[in-house]
Amino acid sequence: MKVLFVSLGCDKNLADSEKMLGALKYSGHELTDNEEEAEAAVVNTCCFIHDAKQESIETILSLAQLKETASLKYLVITGCLAQRYRDEIIDSIPEVDSVLGTTAYDEIPAVLSRLEANSLKERIIIKDTSIDPVLPGRRIRSDITHYSYLKIAEGCDKRCTYCVIPDIKGHYRSMDFDALVKEAEELASDGVTELMIVAQETTLYGLDLYGKKRLPELLKRLCAIDGLRMIRLMYCYPEEITDELIDTMASEPKLCHYIDMPIQHASDAVLKRMGRRTNGAQIRNTIEKLRRAIPDIAIRTSLITGFPGETEEDHTCLMAFLKECRLDRVGVFTYSREENTPAYRMKDRVTKAVANRRRKDLMALQQSIVFDKNAALAGRQIDVIIDGRIPEDGVYVGRTYMDAPGIDSVVFVRSGRDIISGSVIRVIIEDFKDYDLIGTEVGYDYAQ
Repeated sequence: MKVLFVSLGCDKNLADSEKMLGALKYSGHELTDNEEEAEAAVVNTCCFIHDAKQESIETILSLAQLKETASLKYLVITGCLAQRYRDEIIDSIPEVDSVLGTTAYDEIPAVLSRLEANSLKERIIIKDTSIDPVLPGRRIRSDITHYSYLKIAEGCDKRCTYCVIPDIKGHYRSMDFDALVKEAEELASDGVTELMIVAQETTLYGLDLYGKKRLPELLKRLCAIDGLRMIRLMYCYPEEITDELIDTMASEPKLCHYIDMPIQHASDAVLKRMGRRTNGAQIRNTIEKLRRAIPDIAIRTSLITGFPGETEEDHTCLMAFLKECRLDRVGVFTYSREENTPAYRMKDRVTKAVANRRRKDLMALQQSIVFDKNAALAGRQIDVIIDGRIPEDGVYVGRTYMDAPGIDSVVFVRSGRDIISGSVIRVIIEDFKDYDLIGTEVGYDYAQ
């Protein structure tokens, strides 16, 4: 049948969705983007924080209406929201035909067949979250041709007090080394030149399967794949970043001098309440080691403000940390209170108004840091990977090695010629606006 697939949430969800799309296509179903002609719809949902949960619910309700106005016959929900709120979905949204948990993705083709044959007996399919997370078959990638995501593990063992992921995704499970290499080779043969390494935590890769961390070894093997030009490392917990990993990043030319290292806070008191396994001094030490080994490294992080018990002194500590460390990319989120987490029951809750004010303080400070860094780039020539074009403005949109797609800054590039997405060109930086750079191509690329 004709299947509409909607993927919500993070890049890890997208990697899962592309495997589900492959399972659907290679089992004989036809994929469509047309809501009016779809006979079945599958939604891969997210529920990490309140806003993600709300987006998932609104998407499900919108698709449910197509059962009345279009040709949609079946609605299947999977992903994190499905795992966490399976009974509520079935009870509250009667248009939903089936709910599949986060380890039941491989059941989607069979569920659609049973729905069509009117033989589906169980509307909720939940499997043990300790099973092998790898889906069989090839991926069907999104419209982006030159970059993709390689998910190297599932689940998490950290048990941060604010996070629901371990309950939804299960304990940490690394994927098979050789299977990951094969998947990356297939992505490269399909035109991928920039590969993002993702998981709930990438730095522990291999410990559960092989008794030791094998991320450096995996990165070296991926760097040997023909066609891949750039490999970007995401979701590295600071306490798990080893000297071997840093040395690998410094020595392998294909590894971006970029690391995504979520720290969440810098106050020891808040970090302890969050259940994080590091402290402010250790975070600073990791940053120092990264910069000493890789002087031009771009460090991205995420912060949570307004966590229960966070005081003005804690907030001042975090502000001082940003001033001192001058990180390159920072995302700041106000604490999202999630049921069935230890933090949900914590006292001394911070009001929404205070949390929002603290977030504005942090973002204003980080903006000033980024503006200083952008101003220092004026007049310099840098390499930019082109992601697309804005025809109405007559400019191309690209990124430097310091920017991951979808979450970081961009470069607006003027050029007098046609440039293929995925090309790496040299650009002279002439100006900047907010977080983004503006420049002109200086005449050559080394793209294809």
